Amino acid sequence: MKILVTGAAGFVGYFCIEALLARGDTVLGIDNLNDYYDPSLKDARLQRLAPQKNFTFRAVDLADRAALEQAFVDFAPDVVLNLAAQAGVRYSLTHPQAYIDSNLVGFANLLECCRHHPVRHLVFASSSSVYGANTQVPFAVGNLTDHPVSLYAATKKANEVMAHAYSDLYAIPSTGLRFFTVYGPWGRPDMAYFSFTKALFEDREIDVFNNGDMERDFTYIDDIVSGVIRVIDQPAQADPSWTGDPPVAGRSRAPYRLYNIGNHSPVKLLRFIEVLEQLTGHKARMRMLPMAPGDVYRTCADVQDLARDVGFEPATPIEQGLDRFVSWYREYYRIGT
Repeated sequence: MKILVTGAAGFVGYFCIEALLARGDTVLGIDNLNDYYDPSLKDARLQRLAPQKNFTFRAVDLADRAALEQAFVDFAPDVVLNLAAQAGVRYSLTHPQAYIDSNLVGFANLLECCRHHPVRHLVFASSSSVYGANTQVPFAVGNLTDHPVSLYAATKKANEVMAHAYSDLYAIPSTGLRFFTVYGPWGRPDMAYFSFTKALFEDREIDVFNNGDMERDFTYIDDIVSGVIRVIDQPAQADPSWTGDPPVAGRSRAPYRLYNIGNHSPVKLLRFIEVLEQLTGHKARMRMLPMAPGDVYRTCADVQDLARDVGFEPATPIEQGLDRFVSWYREYYRIGT
């Protein structure tokens, strides 16, 4: 297939493109290459993709409607995998406009392109952040998501309902994936596992929020990619048994689906730090802090629907996944060489 991947220079985008190319798909990657985190890491990912057959790249911002539409005209994708977004909960407290431009305006432009240049399937990234103030665990797609605690979460919730509206109005097969704390080699420097590893090797303090009393459903990148590819290959279909009395979340009379994609195995933050200490050989110096605005106490994904519909099976424990990440980090940043 011809697959357009947005956020191509990003962490998840890079690995998804590798997997798509490996199986013979043709990929157009687009990314605005912003400086939210070190652009050199984005450049390095693209350099690894550039020589591969059937891959081309364009520097395009989703907020640039004309440039995005031209990419659709020139490439005529069969499938769109939207992984582009302004990420980060804490950054949204200080840079709200970035989230409006990328996650709302940009996503609306993408939906319009899918409307006027029909595709077989739109797969888009949502986030576990949409569960917000929900405390019922594990998080199920059917749980209410009407109480976001950050603008980032609100924009991802907006993406879900925007996509549903376009799916219902224009019969665009659309599937949203709520990602749960993705980690692994070539990951994002703003994520805790990355910044903690850097601080440990540099013998600096790490900020530990809520005094370490937190849990996260860390999901290894290989498991995420496997799930994404499986979803791509099964376009959303209308559910003929769906009814609005009462409405069931995650399915629809429209060709629309929502899934959690996570490890279904939350890890305590202090255990996570302990594993990094063992792998780096450095003792953490922790600065205990209260809960940060926008943070939640625990995340845990109910992935039964995704397992049933596409055979999703997360298989990587945190000890194995962090070992692979730290090994990559040592090599990439030449630690101990």
